[in-house]
Amino acid sequence: MTLDDVRRAALAISGAVARTPSARSFTLSEILGATVVLKFEIFQFTAAFKERGARNRLLALTDEERAAGVVSVSAGNHAQAVAHHARLLGIPATIVMPKGTPFVKVARTRHLGGAVELAGDTLEEAMARGLELVEKGLTFIHPFDDPLVIAGQGTVALELLEDHPEIDTLVVPVGGGGLIAGIATVAAAIRPDVNVIGVQTDRYPSMVRALGGDNSPVPGGTTIAEGIAVAKPGRLTSPIVRALVHRLVTVDEDALIDAVNLLLDIEKVVVEGAGAAGIAALLSHPEVFAGRIVGIVLSGGNIDQRVLASIIDKGLVRNGRLSRLHVMLDDRPGALARVLAIVAEAGANILEVRHDRLFGDVPVRSVDVELWLETADNEHRAGVVEAIRAGGYSVSELQINARS
Repeated sequence: MTLDDVRRAALAISGAVARTPSARSFTLSEILGATVVLKFEIFQFTAAFKERGARNRLLALTDEERAAGVVSVSAGNHAQAVAHHARLLGIPATIVMPKGTPFVKVARTRHLGGAVELAGDTLEEAMARGLELVEKGLTFIHPFDDPLVIAGQGTVALELLEDHPEIDTLVVPVGGGGLIAGIATVAAAIRPDVNVIGVQTDRYPSMVRALGGDNSPVPGGTTIAEGIAVAKPGRLTSPIVRALVHRLVTVDEDALIDAVNLLLDIEKVVVEGAGAAGIAALLSHPEVFAGRIVGIVLSGGNIDQRVLASIIDKGLVRNGRLSRLHVMLDDRPGALARVLAIVAEAGANILEVRHDRLFGDVPVRSVDVELWLETADNEHRAGVVEAIRAGGYSVSELQINARS
């Protein structure tokens, strides 16, 4: 993999893949303690960087391969990228997806022109079906372990470093390693002084472990960063990452949730969990990035609406803007009204009130009142709680995992 490979890819995909904008975020810079420059790959037609590598790989097919068609295995952004650009190029495309793939992703891939086949309960089982189709004559388009795919993804760095030559650090989400391998290739060739830092989730630290000589299975499990939830890194990408990437860090689910919410609140953009991994890295490892000029790739924006709603709600709870309190009252007329008056005087907005006289540890002639409140922040929430206690009432709180 060389810089020339990436430059050829840039010429090949020009006009068919967006040259996405990038911009400095002054507010995020102030919050995160580093100069933050965002690369908006979420503005691609399919809302992810995957179009770059997919397009470059499809253009290299022979006439015979084009006629026979291609197959890819993916539950997310790569599936949509292959479907979209295969249709533009007149190439039949079959996309094998696990049976549990969210309906919205299946529907979107079909809408973009892919013939979707659901097979297996996991990505590995779906891959087995994809390889069966390869044996029948279809060409496999790998999501990351392909030189032309890697070269296509590297065009992100060409654009970002041209637009912002002041950058001294690049932060890149890492799943199989295609994106960071391409970016690191470019940075090493034209800006060897730039640090390239990869980000993985602590549930899928496959590249971290592989480079450390640890071949044990990753913890796995549910993550909002499913785009980088890869159990095994690429055979081609791993040596590139080992040679050219300066550091890999991991982030937890709370950091990813906070990152998605920060981007929504500050930049007014919707970014999926994997796409927000760079921001999560700055939240989790401030000492690594303090004072640096950091280019962050917002790699994708395809997030399920229900997941996004849950992320927003969790963020509101952790930031003290949404609270749930339990207040024990005497079961007599006017008791509830007095508590609600205290809450109102403290400036909280009451969203919901629930009564419980029968279940749990509720004494006879008492009532457990559950209050859902909207407050300004954690300090305001704590003030409301103290006001209720000062009024002589017993209050218990839902445990809030607040990030300092």
